[in-house]
Amino acid sequence: MMLKLQEQLATSDRKQLDHIRDFIKSLKRVCVAFSGGVDSSLVAAIAEEQLGTCAIAVTGVSASLAPHLLEEARLQANWIGIEHRECQTNELKDPHYSENPIDRCFACKKELHKHLMLIAKNFSGAIVLDGVNVDDLNDYRPGIEAAQIAGVRSPLAELKVNKDSIRAISKALGFPWWDKPSQPCLASRFAYGDPISSKRLKQVAKAEKWLIDKGFSRVRVRLQGVAGRIEVPAHQISDLIVSSRRKELVDFFLSNGFSSISVDLEGLVSGKLNRENKLI
Repeated sequence: MMLKLQEQLATSDRKQLDHIRDFIKSLKRVCVAFSGGVDSSLVAAIAEEQLGTCAIAVTGVSASLAPHLLEEARLQANWIGIEHRECQTNELKDPHYSENPIDRCFACKKELHKHLMLIAKNFSGAIVLDGVNVDDLNDYRPGIEAAQIAGVRSPLAELKVNKDSIRAISKALGFPWWDKPSQPCLASRFAYGDPISSKRLKQVAKAEKWLIDKGFSRVRVRLQGVAGRIEVPAHQISDLIVSSRRKELVDFFLSNGFSSISVDLEGLVSGKLNRENKLI
């Protein structure tokens, strides 16, 4: 069923939406790598609109995906109406991931797409799509290369659709998650070279969920050894430090395996670890 615009959309974004529809419709049968983020959700929604039962969405599940984000992905897929599947990925067994080199994301996406390609093959040879957008191409993202090697198509990047347009289109189509914060995988909270384990990923997931439940919807808990460093938007730093939450926060973190907890006074900056390693 055709998605209807719920509000006015700029002419340029309307044309982008038409291009996305035409692109996906031309593929006949697709398997969408579905994280539940704004980008892959738009691809999944248009796939369901244009291809119906010839489109599925698949979410890779491991300790790298926070449990609350998996639940959100399930709810969004249900809202869209697309068939949603889950596959277990095992990137933690690969030292090229668990030892956390600077190209860790390559190993992660290689593992994910190994599973997605098999699912797509069994789904009558479907084409695998992801939610990579044109802005992502300007960031340090070795996982994009792994996807390209696997033969994954990226409609938003290929059509030069940027993040602002994706949010504008999603809002106009009435998607409740149009302004959902970006949520890179939990491994991005570890400095390169700092080993990743299921236990430590779960520790980060639990800490971030606690902060989200306290009203900090955009948050990162970076691991520095056994210490944690919180990033929230700059305008929320004083609330985090000065409010009565401070003691409660410290007690929670200490009781969950952190040796100490600090707050990054610069605020939340996406991709900060890449900057620290002079990769961008």
